[in-house]
Amino acid sequence: MNKPIYVTQPFLPPLDEFIPYLEKIWDNKILTNGGPFHQQLEEALCSYLGVKHISLFTNGTIALVTALQALRVTGEVITTPYSFVATAHSLLWNGIKPVFVDVDPESLNIDPTKIEAAITPYTTAIMPVHCYGRPCDVDAIQRIADNYNLRVIYDAAHAFGVNGPKGSVLNNGDLSVLSFHATKVFNTFEGGAIVCPDAKTKLRIDQLKNFGFVDELTVVAPGINGKMSEINAAFGMLQLKHITHALDRRKEIDGAYREQLKDIKGIRCLGESGETEANHSYFPILVEDDYPLSRDELYDKLKTRGVFARRYFYPLITDFPMYRGLPSAHRDNLPTANNAAQKVMCLPIYPTLTSENISKVVDCIREGLQA
Repeated sequence: MNKPIYVTQPFLPPLDEFIPYLEKIWDNKILTNGGPFHQQLEEALCSYLGVKHISLFTNGTIALVTALQALRVTGEVITTPYSFVATAHSLLWNGIKPVFVDVDPESLNIDPTKIEAAITPYTTAIMPVHCYGRPCDVDAIQRIADNYNLRVIYDAAHAFGVNGPKGSVLNNGDLSVLSFHATKVFNTFEGGAIVCPDAKTKLRIDQLKNFGFVDELTVVAPGINGKMSEINAAFGMLQLKHITHALDRRKEIDGAYREQLKDIKGIRCLGESGETEANHSYFPILVEDDYPLSRDELYDKLKTRGVFARRYFYPLITDFPMYRGLPSAHRDNLPTANNAAQKVMCLPIYPTLTSENISKVVDCIREGLQA
């Protein structure tokens, strides 16, 4: 019986390679609170990613919540409706009002030309997302932020290892937040991180993720417990040894899909978005009007053949009840995002996906032309 093909699958190095890491943890009996693997992983990630400072977290959502706290963001924050709900949820958890603006039709990232009109006296920051790991127009966003004295916090959950003309995209804005969730290019089972430009900001972030403690007796802020455990950090150290292979294989799969899909009318693959080094974290296609099936019909067809793609991002954040009442969430305000949400589908991509399975996915899509 053919095994199902899921949209993603976590990359797991050989189990026997992880055992020595666990043995060290068992020997030193340090499980959390910035132990040796935690410190090693922060240093190793700074080197690999080309960033100055990084603070590890238990997951990306807590990292987003803490990043907003670290910069003391209040009032309104301009963001995108085309993302995972954690982006906007982090704002609500901080008592901040999200203000949604439309996305660019080519990159599906926040459209800088829409940001300025959404700024009010209550706006304090912009929270863009490097959607699918494709970089935002960081220069345009920074110009706006500088003109209006706004903070910029990038939800960079998808952007591990992505470089632009000036180096790592994670060095843009005031802070960048990563996710190391099991489905991400680089995972620590669960995990996340905040990339920051200076030691003073990192110190504040480190205090906030540890209840606000400065020392055994002193608490200086209403912090949270956001620390990454030693087991997660150790797994991250092992993952780094395999990351080049994982990224190379993703690149091969991306290329295979593009080659096999290029002559299928009505199927559009997203192009580059200014990156000089991509991570191929997702493979989104848009099912356009001249394809015989709707996106949902193709999605169902794939599912009957054991291919479990994902309509990612659908629904839009602004379709959920806690957001749809906001004036900025009105569909007329977000035509491009709404159009993309009705057409997008992410195809399976992960390092162990076989060439045979890639061909099976494409054959299913090609069969739709006969509908």
